[in-house]
Amino acid sequence: MKFGKRGSILLCIATAVLLTTSACSGGLLGGGGNGGDSTGDSGPIKLGMVIPISGSSAPTGAYMKNGAQLAVDEINKAGGVLGRQLELDVEDEACDAQQSVAGANKAVSNGVVISVGGYCSGATLPEIPIFQKANIPMIIPAANSQDLVNQGAKNVFMINGTGKQQSTAALAFIKKQKFATVALVDDNTSYSKDINTETKSQIEADGAVKVVLSTSVTAGESDYSSVVRDIMGAKPALVYWTGYYQEGGLIINQLKNAGFAGQIMVADGSVDPSLAQIAGAGADGVYATMTQTPDTLKGAEDWIASYKKAFNSDPGPYSTQSYDAVRLAAEAIKQAKSTDGAAIITALEAIDGFQMFSGPLKFTAEHTLSSGGFVILVIKDGKFSLEDDLS
Repeated sequence: MKFGKRGSILLCIATAVLLTTSACSGGLLGGGGNGGDSTGDSGPIKLGMVIPISGSSAPTGAYMKNGAQLAVDEINKAGGVLGRQLELDVEDEACDAQQSVAGANKAVSNGVVISVGGYCSGATLPEIPIFQKANIPMIIPAANSQDLVNQGAKNVFMINGTGKQQSTAALAFIKKQKFATVALVDDNTSYSKDINTETKSQIEADGAVKVVLSTSVTAGESDYSSVVRDIMGAKPALVYWTGYYQEGGLIINQLKNAGFAGQIMVADGSVDPSLAQIAGAGADGVYATMTQTPDTLKGAEDWIASYKKAFNSDPGPYSTQSYDAVRLAAEAIKQAKSTDGAAIITALEAIDGFQMFSGPLKFTAEHTLSSGGFVILVIKDGKFSLEDDLS
């Protein structure tokens, strides 16, 4: 999908959050007059959001929390859902599996009816059986490992492109740029390893590009000289880093200092302003596979202004997806006329044409997006900007 079409979609979204009955979204913001809640409860409807609010990924968690809260505030101002107000219950996952389990259990205890969180795939995976047992649907706005899809959990719906779709986008760009050789490097987490493995598989099946190195590093270290030596020895035209921005920034910096003359590309977990700060001067020219960010969306100016007015800061990665996760949750509750988990799941499966930043939504049989919506970004003057729209 090209950005011109996205512009009209953004206008449609803006209309949906202002009107109680929207021809664009099918009436997202209907109040009490649009059907009673079958539970008979008149208190707030709680949405759970387990995201990193501590640890190195906390800045991304803040973007997600703010994006979700902006949607909650707009929906509540327009009358809520089924005559009730929404309430966001944010719990910490810290990109840690043990912490995420505690956060998910706390959200369940607090009475949430839908989960709208999930950033680190390795932390989101163990939440699935917890929410599944509690009959709570999960709308995942960021985490996108294929492992999440492979669980086959009926309660899981992903509104970010999957790892497989990201690998497909990466290969398309690699071939378009005529990179003959590639080195793939991951951090051994579920998300990162998934993209490495899938990209390697797709490259080898295609046959046009040669993988000269596929390796893993340990997250949290400061010295990556060993993998830098391996990369320099393999002499790839392109290095594709599929981990997070903390380690990615260090590897880029150390590669450049070692005299690496090839190109570097990172996956979506590294799309954060901090990557360029950590990488230093060598960051300019680094590519990234990514779904939409606010500043790369044509027509998002009004939404960005609303975000900045509400939080006195610029929106960042996954703020728009988190905003849409809340809107989708509200629409599903409205269509289900209930906060019962099974009824909401049925409503989510029946969604057809609901307008999000990524385009009209209709889930596949696997509860994923039919199109990943990945674009290629490039760092210029320390900031990510649009390089190529592959959608």
